[in-house]
Amino acid sequence: MSAPPRLFRAVIFDLDGTLLDSLQDIADSMNSVLQRLGYPGHSLESYKRLVGDGVTALLQNALPASAGRRHNLEEVGRMLGQEYLLNWNKHTRPYPGIPELLTALQARRIPMSILSNKLEEFTRLAAETFLSRWRFDKVIGFRPDRPRKPDPSGAQSIARATGIPAAEFLYVGDSDTDMQTAVAAGMYPLGVLWGFRAEEELIAHGARSLVRRPEEVLQFFEKAKEIR
Repeated sequence: MSAPPRLFRAVIFDLDGTLLDSLQDIADSMNSVLQRLGYPGHSLESYKRLVGDGVTALLQNALPASAGRRHNLEEVGRMLGQEYLLNWNKHTRPYPGIPELLTALQARRIPMSILSNKLEEFTRLAAETFLSRWRFDKVIGFRPDRPRKPDPSGAQSIARATGIPAAEFLYVGDSDTDMQTAVAAGMYPLGVLWGFRAEEELIAHGARSLVRRPEEVLQFFEKAKEIR
């Protein structure tokens, strides 16, 4: 898969697994909750499959099947929120090459936004802490009053706010959910291979191109310049 000869004028990034390597902090927080409830934890590798679709899905995936009859998910969710507030920034960092990519895109005046299924308070906190050097037009996380990805409404709202057609957006993410969101929103799905999910999954859910290193994202804008 390679970059297509077309013009992209803006980009939307997923957060966890795409811009930030946050898996250890998420895993430590969830495993702490499981331990408090008397359940076994999961390996770091397992959390690559458990995360990506929001906190409710994480709870459902991480808890044993029998736990739903014993515990209220809302209460367990509050426990997870408390743990994550203690752990969220201990190991989380931008992936190698991400700072350079964002700097290069900003120098080219490419509008950048973030769309995540992470709770909005943590999405904004993470962006302000680790990505404050760069300007993002929109930073959107999950709130109970709006649908989470793969519903395309969040991505479409970003396109409307920037005044750029959805077809001219590059949508960059690491999961099936991201690729499905991009397809549903009418954006170009670009899968990254440094994140949480495998190449086969990204392709199966609509990725039209794949990149192995952050700097490769630039070619999608450089090629557009070459054909103008």
